[in-house]
Amino acid sequence: MASNDNPYDKSGGYDMGGAQYTTNVGFSGGQDAAPKPAGGFTLSDAPEPAAGELIKDTTTAGFAADVIEESRRQPVLVDFWAPWCGPCRQLGPIIEKVVREARGKVKLVKMNIDEHPAVAGQLGVQSIPAVFAFKDGRPVDGFMGALPESQVKAFIDKLGAGSAQGTEIEDALAAAAEALEAGDQQMAAQIYSAVLQREPENVDALAGLAGLLYEAGQEEEASELLSQVPADKANAAPVAALKAKMALAEQVAGLGDAAAFEARLAADPADHQARFDLALLQNAKGDRAGAAENLLAIVRADRDWQEDGARGQLIKFFEAWGPTDPATLSARRKLSSLLFS
Repeated sequence: MASNDNPYDKSGGYDMGGAQYTTNVGFSGGQDAAPKPAGGFTLSDAPEPAAGELIKDTTTAGFAADVIEESRRQPVLVDFWAPWCGPCRQLGPIIEKVVREARGKVKLVKMNIDEHPAVAGQLGVQSIPAVFAFKDGRPVDGFMGALPESQVKAFIDKLGAGSAQGTEIEDALAAAAEALEAGDQQMAAQIYSAVLQREPENVDALAGLAGLLYEAGQEEEASELLSQVPADKANAAPVAALKAKMALAEQVAGLGDAAAFEARLAADPADHQARFDLALLQNAKGDRAGAAENLLAIVRADRDWQEDGARGQLIKFFEAWGPTDPATLSARRKLSSLLFS
């Protein structure tokens, strides 16, 4: 997006609501600091719908209509639970109460994973309760465990923001994504900084700016920014994805040359450790499909290898790649077929 047709270009600063400011995050090795956010938004009230419209149970067959399609009209929470799960019984009444009090900002769909395990498997759910937030047909945020009512309310307030200010933030984040797509990292950094000055705990902006710092080789600054993520949002999708990406980069350091692992596999196709290490290197080099296929091959041959280590590593890849990445979607379908066939 060229600067002369970029509505967010303010000649070095970024303007939201009349307040212009600049970012000092750079990408040429200089000294950088995280923005100093301040302020926030007030969410507008929404009309209260009938109670029966807000909460429902769903099935594997009904998931597409109840969650994917419905989330194109408004945010939908999916609560994965089971009758034997104590924390699920603790969270259930809390999240239902907060959803009703939100008066239509979000809907809640509950899925019993004992009766319907496939969707949870495809999303990489490893423990319950697990709550996924869907918008525009895709998962955008979530949390695990039985959070207290105040944290559930904060999560839903953020997800269901429908005021003009909330739309402004969403537009700004979309502009940052567009800037990144165009290779304009500096513009994206300015936008993320501006968002954080208005909404200090916005996890998309925190993770986005930290990701830019990390890609620029400023790992300490990226870690410092991630440390500002509130504890109740530490498992949010964009934050978890960046942390997983950083952990994977550290994991492959010193592994060596992929050719050596390929030679070992040529001599012994059952050398699962060589295949596992090769998958790590393939991912580091951007070959996500190849990395996934090698880990799936291990799961197919020996599910118990390294205490289900191949599947666990694949889940880490999903976290780093993001839930809507084509490699994630393809590998999740294949993994689900292996696990539930």
